[in-house]
Amino acid sequence: MNWHLIDWVWHVRGNLSLPVQQTNSETLGKIEPLFQEVGTTHELTNDGLVFSKKNQPSQDKMAVFDNGVLSIEKNQDGSFLRYDLTSKTLLFCFLAPLFFLIMAELTIVVKHLQKPSTEVSQSVSDKAKEEKYLIQSPIDKALGVPAPEKKSEKDKEGQGKRKLSPTAAYVFAGIFSILYVIGRIREALSVKSLFRKYIS
Repeated sequence: MNWHLIDWVWHVRGNLSLPVQQTNSETLGKIEPLFQEVGTTHELTNDGLVFSKKNQPSQDKMAVFDNGVLSIEKNQDGSFLRYDLTSKTLLFCFLAPLFFLIMAELTIVVKHLQKPSTEVSQSVSDKAKEEKYLIQSPIDKALGVPAPEKKSEKDKEGQGKRKLSPTAAYVFAGIFSILYVIGRIREALSVKSLFRKYIS
């Protein structure tokens, strides 16, 4: 399986043009402070930087990313910074809707299994039907007032309990889908802007 086709889900990739005549060491020196946060370890090379984060604080400007590689490359148009960053948070937000959709489907299946069959409901004895109603006074009976139904123990136990419904699961699936789309776009733009600010 070619993971490169789907790893865009939790990877943020991009490149950024570097100022003319700016050396590799100058560029890396400018962005290195971003990787001197608590919980972050990094290693500099001649033309790049590798980092990883563990238990990073929320104050970290790149807290959403867990590890990544930055490299400086050259072509006929000049030098540019290429980056490949990974984020478990983005992966979680992508998988969360799938989890809630599965829960919704399981709820529908369970609800379907709990429905009493038509054959069972038709085989109820006349005695049970009679016991379903309370004793009615002759006056009410003469006036045509319907007999009040007697609450069974099962009905009493069921009072206050919510019926199984997949609606909540669908709502959460929609919320996490929106969070992923917004977060994916926002983080891609945010990190590129952050690198540009430090490099220039």
